[in-house]
Amino acid sequence: MADDKASRTANIFDVARLAGVSHQTVSRVLNDMPNVRPATRARVEQAIAQLRYSPSPAARALVTRRTRTIGLVTPGTVDYGPSSIAMNFNFAARAARYNVDAISSAQTDVAEVRIAIDGLLKQRVDAIVLIVIDAEVLAAVQALELDVPVVAAAATPRPHPRLVAIDQYRGARAAVRHLLESGYTTVRHIAGPARNPDAIERLRGWREEIASARAQSTPPLHGDWTAASGYRIASETDLAPGEGIFVANDQMSIGVLSALRERGLRVPDDIGVVGFDDIPEASFVYPSLTTVRQDFAALGEILMQKVLLMVEEPDTVSESTPLPTRLVVRDSAPSRP
Repeated sequence: MADDKASRTANIFDVARLAGVSHQTVSRVLNDMPNVRPATRARVEQAIAQLRYSPSPAARALVTRRTRTIGLVTPGTVDYGPSSIAMNFNFAARAARYNVDAISSAQTDVAEVRIAIDGLLKQRVDAIVLIVIDAEVLAAVQALELDVPVVAAAATPRPHPRLVAIDQYRGARAAVRHLLESGYTTVRHIAGPARNPDAIERLRGWREEIASARAQSTPPLHGDWTAASGYRIASETDLAPGEGIFVANDQMSIGVLSALRERGLRVPDDIGVVGFDDIPEASFVYPSLTTVRQDFAALGEILMQKVLLMVEEPDTVSESTPLPTRLVVRDSAPSRP
């Protein structure tokens, strides 16, 4: 039974791990390509036999048509999260010896995104990767039927084989829990744009942690990711000492800290603030920002792994577990006994 299971589930990455080589080396052996040492070839062939690995016929048929280029559709913004994902995906693609052809698109318009995808398909890319910042675009991406693999970076409540994500929901719950455990009786939320998938998941995490703790609930306040919107919201909102604020990203948190200082509210003595992302500036603002760290380097690598698996072994692709976040405690909301 164990051998039967291995033959059904083994993929090219399993063979590579067992043989101690890269997946590219396994691919060269499978396609009888040169520049593989005899000892390495023997090790790969032994791993193939041990795992009873059989490559997908559809994937093998594509080998001669590949351009080793991936199309990347990015938002037309310079926000830290999407920019970091794009940068780290580029690093991972180059490490796998793939080129990236990137197009920026206004990602609140499904038609514009489809135009960007069509443009990349004309370049004969081997796969399409999208960094999605709009829920309607995400729904359209999940429904796409193309002749090449499609992978998206976006958070959703339900995993999907085409999606790779960081766990925004649990990261948000950890932020809210920390503020409550630090003695702040109410935790307000300055959320991101209402249609942004990551913002939606952080909002969901905030709501459910508040409900779980039976803490006082307040309406969420939506910003646009910028420091200016965080400043405006914190300037206009009635706040009282003893409250905490969970802010959906660090840029808005910087605006919040500035507004609170101008209002004479001390952080963290009067108000606690927790952000999200852990941008490089987070430890240098005053007070230094407690925040939720996202591992964008790991996300870029997993995006590339998902692409390679969909290209090499489309029949073995399954849902990916969201990457965990980590709460980084600093002075804006220190731990308290």
